[in-house]
Amino acid sequence: MLLTTIHLAVADNGDEGLVLLPDLSELVMGLVAFLLLIAIMFKFVFPKLNETLAERGTQIQGKMEEADAKLAEAEAAKREYEASLDDARGEATQIIDEAKATAESLRADILAKAETEAAQIIERAQGEVATERQRVVQELRAQVGTMSVELASRIVERELDAATHEGLVDEYIQRLSNQN
Repeated sequence: MLLTTIHLAVADNGDEGLVLLPDLSELVMGLVAFLLLIAIMFKFVFPKLNETLAERGTQIQGKMEEADAKLAEAEAAKREYEASLDDARGEATQIIDEAKATAESLRADILAKAETEAAQIIERAQGEVATERQRVVQELRAQVGTMSVELASRIVERELDAATHEGLVDEYIQRLSNQN
């Protein structure tokens, strides 16, 4: 062990002060021990410390690269999601447009069918009216003919045969048609 001696030096000019100075041999031994400690640290401790720091730096760098890769992957997934969302919106718009077109087509078809059916109903009704008119005209001819024959037979007081009867009826109807 090193013994430390303390020297007290008193200055000549009368200033009192306490000066602590180590012994020269102790100073040399301390310097040698310090240099030896530094050499041991450079030989054994600092390489291990540098190696540990390098490993730590490598790990941090790897984790940063991994985080960057995951960030890029997340951004790519986000872009893909947004693209698929845009595609879905486009498909939805297309489906809505197709549904509108189909509905319009169905409406036009139903309207055309309704108009066709209405026209057929009107045509049938007109045909029925014409048929009924002809039937009524025939009935009226028959009734007019019968009435005119009765009237004529009362006036003439004689019975007409069928041929004469038809001729009179046709002539009478012809006169009525000419008047209208």
